[in-house]
Amino acid sequence: MKKRFSITIAMISVALLMCSTMAISAEDVKKELRESSTIEKIIRSGKMRVGMSTFVPWAMQDKNGKWIGFEIDVATQLAKDMGVKVEFVPTKWEGLIPSLLTGKFDLIIAGMTGTPQRALKINFTEPYDFSEMHMVAHKEVAAGFKTVADFNKPEVTILCRNGTTAVPAAKRVLPNAQLRLFSENGPMVQELLNGKAHAIVASAPEPAQHSIKYADTLFFIDESMANEPISIGVPKGDPDTIAYLNNWIIVTRNKGFFQEKVSYWWKSMDWQSLIE
Repeated sequence: MKKRFSITIAMISVALLMCSTMAISAEDVKKELRESSTIEKIIRSGKMRVGMSTFVPWAMQDKNGKWIGFEIDVATQLAKDMGVKVEFVPTKWEGLIPSLLTGKFDLIIAGMTGTPQRALKINFTEPYDFSEMHMVAHKEVAAGFKTVADFNKPEVTILCRNGTTAVPAAKRVLPNAQLRLFSENGPMVQELLNGKAHAIVASAPEPAQHSIKYADTLFFIDESMANEPISIGVPKGDPDTIAYLNNWIIVTRNKGFFQEKVSYWWKSMDWQSLIE
């Protein structure tokens, strides 16, 4: 009887010890997750490193070399609300996700659509805005073209920025056209201005603004090819960062911040004098 009692006590003691160890381990895991989250690292360092890529008017340099644009304002406001400094890390578009994965910067704020394919590699917040896909065309090369469907021909050449969602949109809507890809916007726009292609497919407001800036040469096709959500990209396995950013997006949207920036950067050309 004594022996059975001793065994029972021993088993209870082991069970209590295991429960205690498990509780400590669970707490340690929670602490480690908190401390390793991107948001905590940003707060501790006092600096938020943002991966971005040059797109007019999303992100560009003014006449003095300062970064300006829609996404620059979004990132700057986020850093301000967190009480930290912001550091912009210019990166080629196709290198944004690989660079985030290697820790070159903390977040991607670059007008990026959270597609399912991209979401296999990184996580995305809820959208803070939406962007339509449009087309801007050369007046002489595309003379007589009036609708998107007019460009769906084998003899038509369409230009897109490599790695952007304009590429699958163009392939889907214009499967018969020839597609040429560029890694940078400047050479791509120049190619169209030189009459070496029929049109560019890109996210709004770029096509419409090109048609305004180069009104003698280009014209805008006022027909949406897609409507895409714009989100912030973060590393996987970081629920605290996603939760914070989603909360910030909701609060900031309700204040009218995003709409104010859309009105300035997308629906006007008031910023043009800053870069010319």
